[in-house]
Amino acid sequence: MTKLSIIIPVYNEEKTLKEIIDRVKRVKLSNITKEIIVVDDFSKDDTRNILSKIKGIKKVYHKKNMGKGAAIKTGLKNSTGDLVLIQDADLEYNPSDYPKLLKPIMQNKTKVVYGSRFEVIRKNLKYMYKLHYIGNLFLTFLTNLLYNTRITDMETGYKLLRKEVIDGITIKANGFDFEPEITAKLLKKGYKIIEVPIGFVGRHFDEGKKITWIDGIKAVYYLLKYRFSD
Repeated sequence: MTKLSIIIPVYNEEKTLKEIIDRVKRVKLSNITKEIIVVDDFSKDDTRNILSKIKGIKKVYHKKNMGKGAAIKTGLKNSTGDLVLIQDADLEYNPSDYPKLLKPIMQNKTKVVYGSRFEVIRKNLKYMYKLHYIGNLFLTFLTNLLYNTRITDMETGYKLLRKEVIDGITIKANGFDFEPEITAKLLKKGYKIIEVPIGFVGRHFDEGKKITWIDGIKAVYYLLKYRFSD
């Protein structure tokens, strides 16, 4: 039976942590077992206390705050699945989309699937930060231009890969630069990225959103950097 390792990087998510883990547990997947790995990146709120009471999952604790990319790398080191999926803990992404994400891989159409938020964000732009939307459009355009591909949502948090794919890539990123780095290196290695539409409920900074325009500038730098180097 196929095993899916679901890596949940966490930093100060006391309001949503239990709910997202419950949602992940509730998803029913045919012929696929789930391995849930939560990596706490040295949270300062009640996240660790809440996490300590949750059963049936793997828990890894950083001794200092290192960033989302670092948490994902820790999760990868502790994963034993055939497939790997990144799941944010903030309820922006709904685990009910797992079957859609898994379908192209289980049908052997690809080894990499991205969940695209493009349509849902475009239709609900008044509820979203327009700067984030425009920034993602630009970063996706730049990705397509530099790497000769056609994707709609490079910055998506839902990235599903076969484990051997991610094992064959050296990730240097410790922060939000994980997204452009992994995308750049997948495309340079010739992997076909299939996108499937997903739901998305964006949150604002006062609700805990962490990515900023500075991360967008960094993403441009890393897309350019990894186009011409490893």
